[in-house]
Amino acid sequence: MSRAPSAETRAFARAEFRQHGTLVMASAIGFSFASVTAAATGLFMEPMGKEFGWSRTLLSSGLSISAVLTFLLSPYFGVLIDRYGTRRMAIPGLIMMAVMIAGLSLNNGSTTLWIAMWAIYAFAALAVKSTVWTAAVQSVFEAGRGLALGLTLSGTAVAQAITPPLANWLIGEFGWRMAWVWLGLGWGGFALVVCWFWLFDGYDLSKRARAARGEVLTGKAPLLDVPGLSIPEAWRSVALWRIAISTFVMMVITIALNVHQFQILVESGVTRTSAAFLASVAGIAGIIGKLVSGWLLDRYHPRWVGGLTLGSAALAFVLLMEQFRTPALIVVAMFINGYAAGTKLQIAGFLTAAYGGMRNFGAIYGAMASLIAAGSGLGPLVAGLVYDYYGNYGPFLIVGVVGCLFSGWLIFGLSDVPDWKKTPEAAFA
Repeated sequence: MSRAPSAETRAFARAEFRQHGTLVMASAIGFSFASVTAAATGLFMEPMGKEFGWSRTLLSSGLSISAVLTFLLSPYFGVLIDRYGTRRMAIPGLIMMAVMIAGLSLNNGSTTLWIAMWAIYAFAALAVKSTVWTAAVQSVFEAGRGLALGLTLSGTAVAQAITPPLANWLIGEFGWRMAWVWLGLGWGGFALVVCWFWLFDGYDLSKRARAARGEVLTGKAPLLDVPGLSIPEAWRSVALWRIAISTFVMMVITIALNVHQFQILVESGVTRTSAAFLASVAGIAGIIGKLVSGWLLDRYHPRWVGGLTLGSAALAFVLLMEQFRTPALIVVAMFINGYAAGTKLQIAGFLTAAYGGMRNFGAIYGAMASLIAAGSGLGPLVAGLVYDYYGNYGPFLIVGVVGCLFSGWLIFGLSDVPDWKKTPEAAFA
């Protein structure tokens, strides 16, 4: 179903980008740093495993530990975003996360220390998860929301494209310990500077406008008059449940593939350097996918865009199976996985706002983020267990095919998008 925008809507979208383009840039860079550990973990498995004698299940457990705490706390964090805005959460989170990533260099073979570090890391990661950057952009964009989300969430694709070859080079030149330090303090420091100057969302802008009018400011969020579902209504929404389940399944299988794809490629006979390059291909494809999907979401029914995109990711898992993969098909698989799987957060955020409205977006998407975290943590662990038990990734790839098709089907079955009949101008009036 086409939703071709009018000339007035296109003009409004351009105005949104002129006014809030720096917010999109800051959010994209911030989110890229939040995605570094997921993109880099696979490259540290071999050197850390050799030094400490750790299994891949243990080496995969760090992201799982982080995911458990994120799963438990994300809904509460979403409420804080609705009340206080994203800047107050993101800036401290970036600082803490940079320190903790660099701190992974201090591991000495103690599994207790490893688990403790990841537990502390989880609290930092909670403050820079997709909820923060998605809420910031959704609070000020309406007509150009799909493309704005695509640009913002391209940050994770940028991380996926840059991190594997960068981490591989850092490990080769400086060792795995200094590689963690450079990734944490280097990338994290850059993200912090950018967000310090340009991360101002709808909460901040509304607060400034109210202060200019002489209003007495309290802690109450200025966005409560934005239309949308109440929390009880959201819990009863069939559409939101379908979005949540689809997102959870996609996170389990795609994050597992992202974390273990380096090892899958190496065990297929690909050199470490070539495997790092192929992993970056998926990241580049993810950037393309987010931009194209953002353009499509602003023009066509999101259930068709989302369903087709998520379902098509199944082909990547098929092409990576031992009986099918060839050098050429591996490249194709990496591109498909990057394009389709790289849009999952963008589709989830867009659909959550479309079917739940913006009134309680932080809280609703915070609940989604709990499932995202659960899937992100469970996926790498399951893939690691499959490898340790079977000695190969074949059964995991089969599950990936089924999961992608199921997730796409759930999105296909969504109802029409509600018409909330409220513009950003009215929300901030």
